[in-house]
Amino acid sequence: MGTVRKRVAVIGGGIAGLAAAVRVRDRAPADTEIIVYEMSGRLGGKLRTGEIAGTQVERGAESMLMSAPDGTESAAVRFARRLGLGDSLVHPAPVPAALAIGGKLEKVPAGTLIGVPGDLSALGPVATVAAGADRDEGHPLLAAGADISVGDLVRSRFGDEVADRLVDPMLGGVYAGRADRLSLATTMPALARTARVEHTLAGAVRAAQAASVRVPGRPVFAAPAGGMSSLIGAAATASGARISLGLPVRELIRTAHGWRLLLGPVPAPQTDDVDAVVLAVPAAPAARLLAGVDLSAAAEVETLSYASVVLASFALPTGTALPGLSGFLVPPSEGTLVKAATFVTRKWTNLDRADGPVVVRVSLGRDGEEQRLQYDDAVLAATAHAELGRLIGAELPPPAAMWVQRWGGGLPQYTPGHLDRVALARAALHDHPGLALAGAAFDGVGVPACVASGEAAADDILKHLED
Repeated sequence: MGTVRKRVAVIGGGIAGLAAAVRVRDRAPADTEIIVYEMSGRLGGKLRTGEIAGTQVERGAESMLMSAPDGTESAAVRFARRLGLGDSLVHPAPVPAALAIGGKLEKVPAGTLIGVPGDLSALGPVATVAAGADRDEGHPLLAAGADISVGDLVRSRFGDEVADRLVDPMLGGVYAGRADRLSLATTMPALARTARVEHTLAGAVRAAQAASVRVPGRPVFAAPAGGMSSLIGAAATASGARISLGLPVRELIRTAHGWRLLLGPVPAPQTDDVDAVVLAVPAAPAARLLAGVDLSAAAEVETLSYASVVLASFALPTGTALPGLSGFLVPPSEGTLVKAATFVTRKWTNLDRADGPVVVRVSLGRDGEEQRLQYDDAVLAATAHAELGRLIGAELPPPAAMWVQRWGGGLPQYTPGHLDRVALARAALHDHPGLALAGAAFDGVGVPACVASGEAAADDILKHLED
């Protein structure tokens, strides 16, 4: 008697869900059926490559880290190689970035860990630290198992200027969040580990840096030459999955042999019976689906909040002069809506054409600033263009083309205790085998974190299918 063909549903068609689908395809029996349900009309989540005036520009995540902390290639780069895109990876030019402080663009100090300095003498004009700060008080900075906000730690050891001018804009660039509300253990795990051993913050930063393996000659960031969206198309193909777009999954129901998905609009429901499910959606829809499975798991997930951001891109006339930088970050204390700018055609030389436009991409909005984004696209673009000129100290010419991309509720805000909440949610699901969680809601932003999360979820359900 032959074995019964297995069916796996992946709910969520972002990079985490697609990484899970590819992993299942690679490791499950060849006849395993995989269905990816994405309620929107397109795959890719926060990966979306666009163009402006004939130049490729990302409308979401711009690149991915090349290395994991142990010096091996990141999960995202390994995934790109699995998809046949390894030879197409390009890297940013080695051009410095700056911080916009008090009407000047100051070079980002060298040797920091997401803005937290290990050498206070290298801060230059960006920030000062009071004499005698960061004293060794005879015990580790952080108790075993404890978690605090990044801001709490930095302010207590280095003072407000380092937190406000360096750490806040750095974290804002990655998470659109504020240092005073973001979990140290989640956003800076290497520093959290060393802070449980070291007695000074500078010592903890240096220890974290020493533990991070750097491969000589390997760039920090990469992106496929065809844009980040090329990962999505290649993954969808490699997974061999049936892709269902525009059909929401409204309910998950445990059955005697697996899971039943309730799909589509309430007046015309559909069902799909599968053996296992990877749930790779943001926190709110994940909590709604988990509520019918395990209320304690749902309760841990639903506490995660999100920040909204807007990206705007401008194609400026050929030859427009910009500072000799790859871009800059803006501390919240500067009061601007613009929190970051990337000089795209300088940073990515593969996109620069002698007769092409000068392309700039700006990011607007931080956690708690949603009201400031409640204007139409034209107003936000005009504000961004004007602020950009003021921040670089030169009035910019009108753009030949521009676009605005909104990511409402786009970036998760990991408050202290996030890792414990995720662990509790996953522990609650041990009683519901064949259901695994994946994605930025649980395991961190960034393409490597999402790919690794999707692959781990796939491995989890594959163990269940083998039992």
